[in-house]
Amino acid sequence: MQRKNTSRMNRIDEELKKELSNIISYELKNSKITGLVSVTKVKTTPDLRYARVYVSILNSKNKKDTLEGLTNGVGYMRSKIAERINLRITPEIVIQIDESAEYGAKIDSIINELKKK
Repeated sequence: MQRKNTSRMNRIDEELKKELSNIISYELKNSKITGLVSVTKVKTTPDLRYARVYVSILNSKNKKDTLEGLTNGVGYMRSKIAERINLRITPEIVIQIDESAEYGAKIDSIINELKKK
């Protein structure tokens, strides 16, 4: 699937990422959300109907609860995005865990183990 006007889509993705990071860090109040939650990437469909939001969750008491808390806050996040970003359609937000940071740390530890031997 080729994305039309890639630079515009990239700008929208980056703007959504910035705003969602602020909303999750400073405004979203949910006791289930623990640890450090950071938005690593946002991918928006070309028709702007959906935005897939990849989050990294570190030092969380329970990742499943944190993900559930974020999913429960999607409506609030979407309404804040509608206020702040001037788009004809405010995309539906789909939260997904980005495992790449953990994967990188695991690879680093394996490499360090091999260096010791």
